[in-house]
Formats: sequence, structure tokens, C-alpha cells
Amino acid sequence: MSPVGTLPPVAYGSRGSRHRSRPLRHPPPRRAPHPPPRASSHRRSAPSTHAPLGRRIGIFRVLLVMLLLAVVARLADIQVVHSSHYKRLAADELSVTVADPGLRGDVYDRNGAVLAISVPTKTVVADDFQIAKPADEARALSPILKVPVEKLTSLLSEHSGYVPIATEVPASQGNKLASDNLPGITLFDTSERIDPDGSLAGPLLGQVHSSGAGASGLEYQYNGLLSGKAGTQTLLESPAGVDLPQGSALTRSAGDNGTGIELTIDQPLQYVTENALGAQIAATGAESGTAIVMDTRTGDILAMANLVKGNNGLGLVSGTSSPVSEAPSNLGLTQAYEPGSVFKLVTFSAALQDGIINPNTSFTVPDQIELDGSTFHDAEFHPTEELTATQILAQSSNIGTSEIARDLGEDRLLAQVRNLGFGQVTGLDFPGENPGVLAGAAQWEPTNLVSLPIGQVDAVTAIQVLDAYNAVANGGLLVQPRLVRATIGADGKAMATKASATRRVFAPSIDAELKAMLESVVAGGTGVSAAIPGYTVMGKTGTAQVPVPGADAYISGDFVASFVGAAPASNPVLTTIVVLNHPTPIYGGTVAAPVFSQIMSYALHRYGIPTTPGAPSQAPATAPAAGDQAQDVT
Repeated sequence: MSPVGTLPPVAYGSRGSRHRSRPLRHPPPRRAPHPPPRASSHRRSAPSTHAPLGRRIGIFRVLLVMLLLAVVARLADIQVVHSSHYKRLAADELSVTVADPGLRGDVYDRNGAVLAISVPTKTVVADDFQIAKPADEARALSPILKVPVEKLTSLLSEHSGYVPIATEVPASQGNKLASDNLPGITLFDTSERIDPDGSLAGPLLGQVHSSGAGASGLEYQYNGLLSGKAGTQTLLESPAGVDLPQGSALTRSAGDNGTGIELTIDQPLQYVTENALGAQIAATGAESGTAIVMDTRTGDILAMANLVKGNNGLGLVSGTSSPVSEAPSNLGLTQAYEPGSVFKLVTFSAALQDGIINPNTSFTVPDQIELDGSTFHDAEFHPTEELTATQILAQSSNIGTSEIARDLGEDRLLAQVRNLGFGQVTGLDFPGENPGVLAGAAQWEPTNLVSLPIGQVDAVTAIQVLDAYNAVANGGLLVQPRLVRATIGADGKAMATKASATRRVFAPSIDAELKAMLESVVAGGTGVSAAIPGYTVMGKTGTAQVPVPGADAYISGDFVASFVGAAPASNPVLTTIVVLNHPTPIYGGTVAAPVFSQIMSYALHRYGIPTTPGAPSQAPATAPAAGDQAQDVT
């Protein structure tokens, strides 16, 4: 029997034993409560990372493939589709296109003699960074370039990358150098301008720059014609701008050689003219001189000499007793001066044209006159005398000329100055040609009525004076001077330039009177030293003071001496002017007239001009006395 208050044990081990009574349900045994879950200790199954990683790798692979396709497409575009474009861009990085001018056109005299010619040459440049043994290369270059080994070694050791070592190398030597294929050496095509006669006619022909372009004179004036049409060549060049040695031209476009020009100049006469003028400059100590010879009918300039004392010009003239050289510029066209008595042509031609005088009109000529409070006088004292218009011109009387001018008047004088071409360029279009300076109506002063007729106040050029006197020689027709008579094409054919324009400035009857009056100047006046044996000569002397720049005064002892004339006087074919600056003696009839005679004598015989019947066969035995020349001073 079980104790009170306890229940009997229940047997669970036997299947067959079962209590009929409903057993009591005991609550299940109490378990210890679980601690509250913590987020960090709550354990769940972690989701798998393999699927997202696979997706990322897949995306990366797709992007990589797309990038590779883009690169391939771009390479195909560069190397296949647009390969030529990118090749050009690449070439442009290491190339430069430069002008490749053809040879400059030649300059000839009127008979085809060469006065200036261009010959092919080479310029030799070294990249000394590519030259491992400068001394060895210098020894190879020296006999070809005719440059000392020591100098070449020094040049090839500069380490600058671009060293010009020789210019104007003859093409034959350049070709020999190119065949040697020396490392670091490059040759460039150039040309050299050569004047076969040295400095002959240098101020007229002009100079060229080192680039080959005309710098002065006719070389500058006709540069567009002489230069021709430039071609191009493309050369290899480093990024620093240095031409790559041994690099031949990538492309070359040939240009056209320049067109040649044939001048009106006669080479032998030019030589004689320069020698005669140069000898007189040396003999008289003149600072400079000009001599121009013109074909009376055509206006062609046959000789144009411009020389200076000393050796500072463009080149020495041979055969002079002291140094005389070619002037730096063409003085006959660019230098203006007060002309002096040669300007009296203006007064006499206008007075004859207007009927105020004839060659025999008589004037009472004192040695001085008063005008507007100023005193004007002849260079030498003389008693009052009676002179015809012809005598006034032959003796170069300043007072007599002023009397004619007062009858003529201001307006008519100024009109005749213009009519004869003064104060304007000649039409040669020569670079730097000076139109001169005229005292016009606005600047007119009462005393100009004396000063202008005797060649003061106005400033002119030698070519203007020559043109005016050539009009007298040409029957009253003023002819425009000309320097270029033809152009010479690449085929050697000459094409003549336009003939010079002419205009009438004197009536034929007036012109005949002027010729006779000017002939008297040489026959027995101030110009006797201009006489040419066997020919009659017409002309006029001039001895002009030199004004102080910017002041109403003259430089003491400084004069311009000149003579201008034509021959044969009865039917002139040649007209010439000679001008000497600051000579001793000072008179045009003493120093300029003999040079005129020498030049014209040669020219008349050279061109086979018949002698004049009845003309003196001998030149004057003695030079005119200073007293006979003094009246010429203005």
C-alpha cells in the first residue's frame, strides 16, 4: 500500500497492461527557459554568395568584350578605313613644306650680253649630333668645300643639331658631296646671283637678298617677273624644327624659272661712260657723279653711270688714279639738286614760244638789279652791256635771263616748268625715283622771278634735265625714257616692251631756234670744252651752289657742275648729261663738259653716226679761262 498522499507508479514498459481508469495528465517536465535570443547569436543558415559573384563576373566579361570590340573597331578605323588620313597626320609631325623657287631670270644688255645671271648652288648643313667623328668627317669635307679642316672640325663639334657649314657651293661640288653619303650632312638647293662684269651698272641693276629676292634697283622693280613661280618641296624635320639629315624631299612640285629682261643699256658704252666719269671724279676730287646717255628718238637709256669717291660703294671702278666706286643708289634718278644755269631752258623756251623774244632780241644787261628789296648780280662784275637773247644764253648771264623772265611772268614760268616734266617722275617707275621739289604758286615770292629762271629755288634730278633737253634734240617732242626693251621667255624668245610715249612741248619752228641758240653755247660760249671733233654739238653748262638744308643760305665753296647736250646738233641722235658734285674746279664748262665730249665721241663712232660737214676737226687747244666760266655760277 502506498503511502498516503502519493500516487502509485504507472508501468509503461508492458503493452498489455493498461489502466482502465483514465490516467491523470501530468504536465510535462519543466525545462529550463532559453535565454532571450540575441541578434548576434541568432544563428540562421547564411544565403549562398556564389550566384551574385557569378553575375558580376559575367557583367565584367561582357564589358571587357565590348571594350575589346571597341578597340578593334577603332584600330580598324585608323589602320584600314582612315589609314591614309592618319598617315598624313603622322607625316605632318615630321615634315615641313618649303618654297622651292626656280632660277631667277637673267638680265641682258641690248645686244644680248649677260649683265646678271643666277646659277644653281647648294647649301651644306650638318647635324653634328649624328657625327661620331668630327675630325674624320672634316677631313672628308675639306677638299670638296675648300674649307680648312680645323674650321670644319670646330663647326662639326658644336652640338647644336643644325650647323650651316657652307653656302653657294657649286652644283658640281654639291653632287660630289651627296654621292659620298656622309652621315649627318644635308644639302639644300639654292642659287647664286652673279654679275659677270662685276659691279658694272650696279646702282641701276640693284642687289638681291640672300633669299634671292630683289632688294634694290631693277632687281627689285622687276622682282615679280624675274623670280618666276615658286614650286614646293616637303622635307623631313624633327619636332624641334631641325631638318633631318639624309632625308630627301618627300614630295616636290616644280616651279617655273623667272622671265629674263633685256635692257636698253649698251654694255660697252656703259663701261666707257663709267671710266670717263670715274677718271674725272678722281681728278677733280668730286664727291660723286652721274652720266646718262639717251637715244634721242626712242628715249632708250644707253648708259647710266652713278659713281662716288672712295671705296665705300658697291664696287670699285677700274683705271682711276684714286679709288672710285659704284654709288649705293641710282643718283641720276634719286638725287635732287638745284640745277643752276641748265634750268635757263625753261625761260628761253617759253619766251620763244610766246613770241616775247627771238634769238636776236637785244637786251641792256647791267651786272646787278634790285627786286623787292634784294640785290641780284652776275657772278662777275661787268659794265652794262647790250646782249642778244642768243648771247645771254651762250654767256649764261643771270641778269639777262632774269630780264626775259620778268617779261614772261610768274604764271607762264610755272606752266613751262611743268610742261618740261619737272616736279614729276619720268615714268620709269624706278624704285626711289625723286620727283623733285618745285616752288609753286602757293610758295611764290617776288624774288622767285629772278631765282627760279636761273635754276635756284627748284630741285630736280639729272634724268629730268636730260629729258627736257632731249625734247629740244627731238624736234620739240618730249619722249618718256625707257630702261627695259624686251622680256625673255623660257624658250629664249624676246617680247618687245611698249614704245615710249611722246608729247609735243615746243613747236618745230621754236625748236629749231632753240637748237641754234644752244649750239652757240658750245661754239663760243661756256660750253666750248664739250666740242667733239667732226660733229656739231648743242648744249648748256651749269654751275650751281648747294643750299644749306633747311636754311635760306648756301654752303660756301660747294657746287654742282653739269653739262647737258646732244649731237650732231643739226640732227641729234644722242643726248647726254654729266653731273659732278663738289668738284674742283667748280665750273660745269671746265669739269663736266670734257666728260660729255669723251663719252659722246665714243658713242657717235660706235653707232657709225656720220660726221657733220663743216664741223671743226679739232677740239679746243686750251680749256676756257675761269673768267669766261664765272658767269655760269648761280
